[in-house]
Amino acid sequence: MARTSLIVKEYKKPKYKVRSVNRCPVRLGKKPCGRARGFMRKFGMCRICFRKFANEGMLPGIKKASW
Repeated sequence: MARTSLIVKEYKKPKYKVRSVNRCPVRLGKKPCGRARGFMRKFGMCRICFRKFANEGMLPGIKKASW
């Protein structure tokens, strides 16, 4: 879980556009996950939340690979 101050900071508009940081917005309990590393743009969440939702079948079209 990210610090609350960093999550709040994400919602403010940065002074320069390149300073923006993608953070996971998925709510796990009361607070958003807020993880900055391992963020997947295509799905809009971090890798940990992605794996959790994919295993639960909550992401349509995603299935576990096996070969």
